Amino acid sequence: MSTAAAAPPTTRIKAVYGHLDLFLTAVDRLKRAGIVGWEVVSPLPRHEILDIVYEGRPSPVRWWTLTGAVSGLVGGFLLTSLTAAQWPMINPGGKPVVALPAYAVIMFECTILIGALFTGLGMVVHTGLPGFFLDKALQDPRFSDDKFGIVFTRAHAADKDRIVKILADAGALEVATGDDAIYEVPNA
Repeated sequence: MSTAAAAPPTTRIKAVYGHLDLFLTAVDRLKRAGIVGWEVVSPLPRHEILDIVYEGRPSPVRWWTLTGAVSGLVGGFLLTSLTAAQWPMINPGGKPVVALPAYAVIMFECTILIGALFTGLGMVVHTGLPGFFLDKALQDPRFSDDKFGIVFTRAHAADKDRIVKILADAGALEVATGDDAIYEVPNA
């Protein structure tokens, strides 16, 4: 027999909202109740959602951009200076082989290129794209049409009633639990 403690039973909970203000009220009530482990789904980007979910913290994508920009700057300098050092030309008047003013344009362009590529990569990583492995409750097509959603993929079963009450009292159109929260693709 294993001596490790068994994990508490979990359940799936999905709430669907038709209006942004009701959705934001539900998120606020969940945060004030100290309930964690939920994900929000929105058909469009809204700054109100970002403000309430992230509490004013900036996006972590900015660190991807900075890393890419610094890598591009260093890479652009290494590309130009090592190329010039590998194939030196005769420089009249004692000009240096590696000269920063001559390489500024290439370094700038590499900074922008690699910074933009890292920004795109950071956005893909932090948004969870592609969504091949998303929970079935998050794949509800209403969330990409006109409805807002709050989904618990692994809510503690002991907290289920409290969570459902908070979500329903906030004005949810639908609150589904367990297997009812899974979106099934209708057969055509």
